[in-house]
Amino acid sequence: MSTPGGAPIHKDQLKAKYIGTGDADMSKHEWITNMHRDTLASHVGHYDQMSYFAVAQNESMGRTKKDFLEKMLRPCGRPP
Repeated sequence: MSTPGGAPIHKDQLKAKYIGTGDADMSKHEWITNMHRDTLASHVGHYDQMSYFAVAQNESMGRTKKDFLEKMLRPCGRPP
């Protein structure tokens, strides 16, 4: 892999930039937590998805966004 200028990108640089990429030592709980956080962050960041969830849950957009942000703290419960 390389950048548009042609300089190679190393795995360490990618791991520093994207936290959820993981490694061989990552536990199943850490990986699942990262996936859930990424998904929730995507939902919060896209207005149309947030409005869909707000209508489906019969809640306001603000409350739905607040609930999603709170879920990001511990999306999969306590670690084992």
